[in-house]
Amino acid sequence: VGKKFTNGFIRNNHDVLEISDRDFLKNNKSFNLIPDKENFQNYLIETFKNYNPDLLFFGHTNNIDLKTIEEIKLTNKNLIISQWNEDPVMPSLAYSKKNISNINLYSNIVHHNFITTHPSIVKKNIKTNNIHFFFIPVDKNIECFDVFNMKPKNDLFYAMSHGVNRAVLKDGIEDDRVQFLDKLIKKIPNIKYDFYGFANKQPIWGNDFNNNLINSKMGLNLSRGKPTKYYSSNRIASIMGNGLLTFIDKKIQMNDFFNDQEIISYTNINELSDKIKFYSLNEKLRKKIAKNGQKKYFKLFNETKVSKYIIDISFGNKTSMF
Repeated sequence: VGKKFTNGFIRNNHDVLEISDRDFLKNNKSFNLIPDKENFQNYLIETFKNYNPDLLFFGHTNNIDLKTIEEIKLTNKNLIISQWNEDPVMPSLAYSKKNISNINLYSNIVHHNFITTHPSIVKKNIKTNNIHFFFIPVDKNIECFDVFNMKPKNDLFYAMSHGVNRAVLKDGIEDDRVQFLDKLIKKIPNIKYDFYGFANKQPIWGNDFNNNLINSKMGLNLSRGKPTKYYSSNRIASIMGNGLLTFIDKKIQMNDFFNDQEIISYTNINELSDKIKFYSLNEKLRKKIAKNGQKKYFKLFNETKVSKYIIDISFGNKTSMF
């Protein structure tokens, strides 16, 4: 997602300087192999003095000290600071507590906060009025396949993990997605499904993810936690953006953006299994809806439009998500 933001900012005629806190800390450890966080603060401050940006846009980090942000503000009083976060924040999910805590660390010191869930969901947990929804962008440099024009061997694709870029499943961990998939596969015995991070089939990333994704006709957009207004992991961009017919729980309210000729909603597991079976047998209709969904996604939420939306919100310009 960060790469898509960079591409979008550049395509909106902005210069971008990328900094990875994780890479810096990994490559600059002290003699006892402990990451030198203080050195990273100095690096940020000196970089800001030299580069003097108009906007600091960061996400998914707690490695920036609050005093560093305050010092950076002193170097340019017109600097705008926004943070983004794509992880779940629904109160029903234990994982969300840590995520909300990470957002709250900076929520009142930055000018704007961007999340992938409708802001009404977190109004009691994040005490600020500067929260905005953003949609996971697609980018033709990244979502570069048209599966509806291809000949995949499998019917249904799904991939999950126990952590970002974590190569193997954690022992003893089983969330509600696993229970859902267990029930689902029993209802679709004749469907060729290709699931990862499930039933001892390890997670996949990068090129392995793409190669397996495009070998399925349809994709299940199932996120952790209870279905919550507008929240989806970034897999929705991978599935819809690459032209797979996409299934998503109706309670997420994606029908606010996509109609039933662009995405397939379901209300329960029985309806989902029936629709999977139906569209697996109706190839012409499946391809048409998948193509429509991809076209709408790129029209509404491409990297250039989403990045411009973030820039406009950050600098106080009138704008809308769609």
